[in-house]
Amino acid sequence: MISVSNLSKDYNGVTVLNIDNLDIPTGESFGLVGNNGAGKTTFFSLLLDLIQPSGGYIKNNHIIVNESEEWKPFTSSFIDESFLIGYLTAEEYFYFIGELRGQNKADVNDFLKKYEEFFNDEILQKKKYLRDLSKGNQKKAGIIAALIGNPDVVILDEPFANLDPTTQIRLKKIIKELNQHTDTTILISSHDLIHVTEVCERIVVLDKGATVKDIQTSQATLEELEAYFNR
Repeated sequence: MISVSNLSKDYNGVTVLNIDNLDIPTGESFGLVGNNGAGKTTFFSLLLDLIQPSGGYIKNNHIIVNESEEWKPFTSSFIDESFLIGYLTAEEYFYFIGELRGQNKADVNDFLKKYEEFFNDEILQKKKYLRDLSKGNQKKAGIIAALIGNPDVVILDEPFANLDPTTQIRLKKIIKELNQHTDTTILISSHDLIHVTEVCERIVVLDKGATVKDIQTSQATLEELEAYFNR
């Protein structure tokens, strides 16, 4: 589904990302971990055509993302609250995203019913603008909005940050069910090694912009990751 070839990004002569080859197949739950400055957000920004590569390319379903917008209808993401429209209520935002993805209000309402437990009666029918919600509730809204319309690719940057423990558990359940029951390709970056090993089938470690580990998740993965970051 996602294919990376000789991808690089430089800023002022300094290379912050350099990935020779990386392939993420359809339906994989893929985790990206690394310390601050490792290149995780840069990679996602390139994947979403928010910045231009210095060299190489990323293909999303055989489409070079910085040369065409044909990948956008089947790709969804939530990186941070800047992806939200702050002057809309949650419902207005969900309907807006639904319209972009060919869903009417009834479709969106039916979809949202599945996430009432995740919202925990803190999002819908509160007559609050998104900008007035807590960081955690903004993240809840952004993550669920990213799932509207059954996109083929979902990209989530630090989805567990700012969420309380109960919501983190519920989010892990949502991701696992999406992985088990659909062919959605899910890409997650996270600083939380425990969460990412629980929900991702495969984990890649970035260090100074390069891939240094590519692990198929097993019972030993968390220990391996902890050993790497504790060296």
